[in-house]
Amino acid sequence: MRASSEAALERAQERWEPVLREVGERARTLGEQLFGAVDVLDGSGALRRALTDPSRDGEDKARLAGAVFGGKVDAEAVDLVAGLVRERWSDDRDLPEAVESLAVESVLAAAQAAGRLADVEDESYRLVRMLADERELRNAVEDRNLPAERRAGLMEAVLNGKVFPETSVLAVRAARSLRRRSVTTALRTVTELAARRRAHMVASVTSAVPLSQEQIDRLAAILRRTYGRDVQVHVGLDPELLGGVRVQVGDDVIDGTLATRLADARRRLAG
Repeated sequence: MRASSEAALERAQERWEPVLREVGERARTLGEQLFGAVDVLDGSGALRRALTDPSRDGEDKARLAGAVFGGKVDAEAVDLVAGLVRERWSDDRDLPEAVESLAVESVLAAAQAAGRLADVEDESYRLVRMLADERELRNAVEDRNLPAERRAGLMEAVLNGKVFPETSVLAVRAARSLRRRSVTTALRTVTELAARRRAHMVASVTSAVPLSQEQIDRLAAILRRTYGRDVQVHVGLDPELLGGVRVQVGDDVIDGTLATRLADARRRLAG
């Protein structure tokens, strides 16, 4: 998103958070309704352009949003979308992107209200690791040639009641939508947003061998000193690394694996 769209989303987030705190676990229903609104916006370029037209009066656009979504979603969701369309957007496609972001935040807020936000964060990360390991499944749930319902059904079959409802909603949505990104990217975003709600950063650690709890705690302490805030460490295994660990915190990557060192040595020898 460009600056004006990012600013519009930030203002909407500030207005939306008190609503999420007030509604508690019902935030999950609002999130699902907002995902439905995203589908409507994605499905009609004419509607998106009408709702983001800078030459059109903001109140007129809000009335249009009310006419489209009123009676289909709860009043809080209608008010949110009406507020969004009063804003100025750099690109009409930024509007559904913003609504989707707020939908994810809504589902996470519901998990937080239910006392299971940490579980949803952990389950989402484990799903990322599972998809990384199971290539055939990953290719299936990310196959844009398959109908959205088919991809969603595959994800539902994989989860099959094994995760909390909020994790299921977000994972199935990621498979159904594929909004210009992969399922794994969407789920990584979920873990990052959950971490932000829990006021800590996330470190994705890939190791060739299982790490002891002492090693994980020591690594978390090092990262906490480095970044100046608590860091939640999620560990995945990859025997192909041969040895060492790879740590990713946001865009920062620390690769101390033997496989990487060997590859670097081969490149230097090759000249």
